[in-house]
Amino acid sequence: MVVLNKIYTRTGDTGETSLSDMSRTPKYATRVEAYGTVDEVNATLGLARLHAEGEVDAALSRIQNDLFDLGADLSRPNLDKDDEAGYPVLRTVPSQIERLEAEIDAMTSVLEPLRSFILPAGTPLSAHLHMGRTVARRAERLAVALNAEESGDVNPTAIKYLNRLSDWLFCAARMANDDGKADVLWVPGANR
Repeated sequence: MVVLNKIYTRTGDTGETSLSDMSRTPKYATRVEAYGTVDEVNATLGLARLHAEGEVDAALSRIQNDLFDLGADLSRPNLDKDDEAGYPVLRTVPSQIERLEAEIDAMTSVLEPLRSFILPAGTPLSAHLHMGRTVARRAERLAVALNAEESGDVNPTAIKYLNRLSDWLFCAARMANDDGKADVLWVPGANR
């Protein structure tokens, strides 16, 4: 359990932050950008939950917890040294992706077939979920960039989770628009 008795530490005042392995890195580092953007996805989903009920709210709660796990995963470099930590290192695992895929399949089975690109609009819940989707895509791009910069030192399951999450959010946004029946369709060249 984490205990936060003091919120400010002053240790970041010079532009560096601690990673979860206690090493220091600049706050502008790609690793910090990646897990910071995962935190932004999480905050966006918190806003979406203001409009969610029942199973959608429960699913978003599970995903928010997963995103904390994923942030912890991305904040720990040196995958090859996990065994040296002296405690179980928190990493994203395949079962978290499998759950998202099962939920995507369940949503897809009831959604109206997609016959056009859709605009990120509709109900307040749908709009917030679309916002979360776009931020999740940015987090994925940053995690991929980090993996390239650090020669494969990012858990591949974390990257897959972010990819699948954006798909989940797309489907959930459509569900929030009357199972896709109220999606706002893109009309190419409509305003020419």
